[in-house]
Amino acid sequence: MGNVELLMPAGNLEKLEYAVRYGADAVYLGVVDFSLRAMRKGNLITLENLKSAVDLAHKLGAKAYVTLNIFAFNQDIKMLEECVDRFKDANPDAFIVSDFGIFNLLRKNAPNVPIHVSTQTNTLNYESVKFWQDLGATRVILARELPIADVAEIRKKVPDIELECFVHGSQCVSFSGRCLLSDYFTNGERKANHGNCSQPCRWSYKLVESTRPDQYYEINQDERGSHILSPKDLCLVEYLSQMIDAGIDSFKVEGRTKSLYYVSAVAKAYRQAIDEVLKNPSADLHKYFIELQKVGNRGYTTGFALGNNNYESYSYDISKGLAGADFLCEFKGAKEPLKTEEGIFYAVKVKNKMLIGDEVEIITPDEQFKTKLVSVKDENGIDLPLANTNDDVYLLFENAPKDYRYALVRTVGVKANVS
Repeated sequence: MGNVELLMPAGNLEKLEYAVRYGADAVYLGVVDFSLRAMRKGNLITLENLKSAVDLAHKLGAKAYVTLNIFAFNQDIKMLEECVDRFKDANPDAFIVSDFGIFNLLRKNAPNVPIHVSTQTNTLNYESVKFWQDLGATRVILARELPIADVAEIRKKVPDIELECFVHGSQCVSFSGRCLLSDYFTNGERKANHGNCSQPCRWSYKLVESTRPDQYYEINQDERGSHILSPKDLCLVEYLSQMIDAGIDSFKVEGRTKSLYYVSAVAKAYRQAIDEVLKNPSADLHKYFIELQKVGNRGYTTGFALGNNNYESYSYDISKGLAGADFLCEFKGAKEPLKTEEGIFYAVKVKNKMLIGDEVEIITPDEQFKTKLVSVKDENGIDLPLANTNDDVYLLFENAPKDYRYALVRTVGVKANVS
């Protein structure tokens, strides 16, 4: 077994850094107007700071791929023509592209930047991979609908191109993400293939019969209705050995709109799983599946990877991901700890309420351990009875991480009835 890349999403600059710190070999990022994920929060990646984002990834020892994977109309091509030099000057390690026009424009204006073909192209067979290779692509991101066995056949037929596959994250009900439901249901205001999907596949639907317009029928027996279009989340952590054997070069995690905690915890789990399976191809990776239950998910499925996708791959009763552990707080790494006679208090941003005496789990890029919350102080050093949601406080733990700068805190274990 050779090396394989762990590719994580970078929805903003903070998530980019945490993704790499927690184990990503590469990140993919995009800017509004040209990317299929329009971010709304945090230190967003824009044309103005795109180069800084790529430089940050390189400084941390990771690669950075810039997504330009919308399906482009004439006005999109005109916009890109006006700013293509900005993308070129950012010096990314590759562009991720799905549209032939954008592909052609980049080949002319940034011929030295490799092109990765997006999963949006629905690449399912070795002749399609050869086609993209002949056009000059250096990597193809294969469709999620492919079984691992088919990927292995593609690798045998096309041995000299990089292959990338999704291993984790949300899935669309549509074929490789080509969906028009959002466009229609929002009268064109939320276009899925322009980065602004309203996710109608997560809505709850009921059945109505045309001659009985006021009578609704449950599609399945559930008081919450039925999410008949909502797939469970993909999780292939237990099948990494088979995927490496199939010749996959890069394992991709979906989630540019997911939280900083999600990106960090998922990167950590897959980094450890990849490292372990590269040393021991027969290793039991189920413990990492348990770890991944601690982040938000709609239930997990192996999708099409094993060739047995069926009705159990859909989540019929929930639309939002449920986490098996609550994200409690993040350490504010730039802020100096508060040293007292009691001990060292660390500055944190509280995400969910914490009580003195609570048992918690701390994760960092290099550590993972259980401890207890001993004491809480406000920013003036005054004792507090608890740490409230959204508070900026100082916390004293029984055991502290060796390096607190990127430490995160969550509840212990996995809640019942999750995943």
